[in-house]
Parts: sequence; C-alpha cells; structure tokens
Amino acid sequence: MIKVVIYTSDFCGYCGAAKRLLTDKGVEFEEVNLSQNHELREEVMNRSGRRTVPQIFIDDKAVGGFDDIRALDLAGKLDALLGL
Repeated sequence: MIKVVIYTSDFCGYCGAAKRLLTDKGVEFEEVNLSQNHELREEVMNRSGRRTVPQIFIDDKAVGGFDDIRALDLAGKLDALLGL
C-alpha cells in the first residue's frame, strides 16, 4: 500500500486544497501539522528542500506542494504515483 504523508499548518488554504484533492481520489493520508513544532518543520524543510506547506511525500519521496500534485494530476501522472 502506498503511504502518503502531508505536512500542513493552521490556516493554510493550499493545505486544505491538497487534502481535498487526495480525499476526492479516495487516498488515505497521514497529516502532520507543523504549526506548533518548529523542529519538525526544520526536518521537513531539509527533506523536501522547501520552506512552504503543504509538503507531500508519497512513499517517502517528496513530490512538492498543492501546485505540484495538481500539475501531476492534470498531466495524468498522479494516479500512477498513488497506485490508483
């Protein structure tokens, strides 16, 4: 089974959009809220190379944020990454 983890923060519209896209596809994911955990935020930044949220990992591979998964979806590539 594919493991999807999405790192979010409070009051983030792109985080909500990413969660909706994954939910609409029927994908279960683990959400990790970084709002109160600055050490974890630094760890995610080091893993992804990005400072923004959301950051989405599919099977431990950083795939970017909402714009990135939306572009993958529009190109017909997201479903394959998600094992759909």
